[in-house]
Amino acid sequence: MKYAFINAKIYDFNKFSENQYVIFDDRILEVGHMNDFKDDNYEITDCKDHLVLPSLVCGHAHIYSTFARGMSVPFSATNFQEILDQLWWKMDRNLDNKMNYYSGIVSATDYMKNGVTTIIDHHASGVEITDSLNTLKKAVTRDAGLRGMFCFETSDRFNVEECIEENISFIEDNDSKSARGLFGLHASLSLSEETLTKISKVIKNYPIHIHVAESMMDQEDCLEKYNERVIERLDRHGLLNEDSIITHALFVSDKELDIIKERKCVVALNVSSNMNNSIGLPDYKRFKEWGIPVIIGNDGISSSITTELLTLLYTMHMKDESPLKFGLGDIHEIINNTYDYVNRIMGTKLGRVEVGYNSDLLTIPYVAPTTLNEGNALGHLFFGLFNSFKPNNVFAKGVKVVDNYQVGDELSKKYKEAKKYADRLWENIQKEDE
Repeated sequence: MKYAFINAKIYDFNKFSENQYVIFDDRILEVGHMNDFKDDNYEITDCKDHLVLPSLVCGHAHIYSTFARGMSVPFSATNFQEILDQLWWKMDRNLDNKMNYYSGIVSATDYMKNGVTTIIDHHASGVEITDSLNTLKKAVTRDAGLRGMFCFETSDRFNVEECIEENISFIEDNDSKSARGLFGLHASLSLSEETLTKISKVIKNYPIHIHVAESMMDQEDCLEKYNERVIERLDRHGLLNEDSIITHALFVSDKELDIIKERKCVVALNVSSNMNNSIGLPDYKRFKEWGIPVIIGNDGISSSITTELLTLLYTMHMKDESPLKFGLGDIHEIINNTYDYVNRIMGTKLGRVEVGYNSDLLTIPYVAPTTLNEGNALGHLFFGLFNSFKPNNVFAKGVKVVDNYQVGDELSKKYKEAKKYADRLWENIQKEDE
């Protein structure tokens, strides 16, 4: 089927144009001025009083965290390790593949309703490691129709050999524009020398996806046990392959930044989660000074990426004690870095409304109360829409996945079924605490 947007204002974080049409199937076939539009039996969406944008990307997610919503567990954490012990590690070790599947359905549905159609996920499930990534792939990329990059966070908390095999087999079996694999690791503090040595022998040139210095405890643990910092340790084991995702990186040294830069890795920021855990904030200006690409994630704390961008701007203003050192130009760069990263790894062309690009698109109602043009379009988005970003139509891979704010009946049905598996998870966790 071929679709056409007509009477559209288009902004793709590169160009702004008005009174446009867009014709597309799985790729954008034609973009032009309405004066030149000729209907050829397209399915037409009239975009008068709407913006057309490329759909969005989450650069670091935890899909399984969806089932933590509303969960009550004994909790008296005083530091980051205790947060892991009392909440997240208690949860992820009780996940099986049924739970993985339905958390994927819920998460993907919520993401698409927020205009996100590509998710870079960091997964853990202790009951079933094997086939967990294919289970997520089935939920997110087949049944929900989105794109995803998946990995299993290898940790000494789990069967390490199974973790390694799950990562390697998924990477080697998935080479499409819908699903790709990275090699997942939890964090240095949960990875022994034996484990890193095992990984180094099989990882080839596959990029890793790892938490680094999310709290100072990660660095302190590494210095105490190995007399080196986390990035130095990973580099000693030869694990920092090009395009590896270094998530958080709140407490990294100049030497570590040198290594990240030299190894051509990227850093994923997740400031809402950082504040929620009360562990600190990234020093973005140092990443920029070193020329290290920064992408945007949300660490699974929500289904939105626009609110994460809002939070990033405001927290950097507080950290810098200035409203001038970090601005919309930095937000613009981070958005485009995130598209660029996915395009490199997945072989996609996302992030532009141009001929030949993949048709991952959205429409959102917006009547500008002030002048809207190429010079201020991002400002309109940021201050006018990002705090409540609800597209009425969303396309992924050229398929309409959100139609007038609604998802399909089958997806809605599965979304409701998910509660049964969340309840089962909660019951299993409660049995641990008895």
